[in-house]
Amino acid sequence: MLRSVVGKSALKSFNFVAKRTYAEAAAATSGLKLQFALPHETLYSGSEVTQVNLPAKSGRIGILANHVPTVEQLLPGVVEVMEGSNSKKFFISGGFATVQPDSQLCVTAIEAFPLESFSQENIRNLLTEAKKNSSSSDAREAAEAAIQVEVLENLQSVLK
Repeated sequence: MLRSVVGKSALKSFNFVAKRTYAEAAAATSGLKLQFALPHETLYSGSEVTQVNLPAKSGRIGILANHVPTVEQLLPGVVEVMEGSNSKKFFISGGFATVQPDSQLCVTAIEAFPLESFSQENIRNLLTEAKKNSSSSDAREAAEAAIQVEVLENLQSVLK
């Protein structure tokens, strides 16, 4: 469709502008710079990290320095930040990740909690309650409960 709107010759020049030169990008950076922000708090602000693993809608992905620029929707799951041999894991309920050409990764989420802050028993109780509410006759309550079930099931699976 884009080809018919802008014309073949305009599209060729557009493709030329969008090309990335890997040698220039690799020479300019040494590590991955992470910006990990929530509405009320910034967890990482331009910190250099080794790798970040993300629960993307397209599947679990690992981001290293010089990754191809991309935008990913994040699903409920674990964001793992690797700093050398140390690893920090956060559970997020969803969000977005953007990789810039200069090895900058920006992760934006509504909420993020360290995995060690969760109790399996508490998650099990909340999941039972949410499943009960998902069959409610109130459409709004049922929809909210369905979202809770999805998030809690994902959280439960990573805590096992």
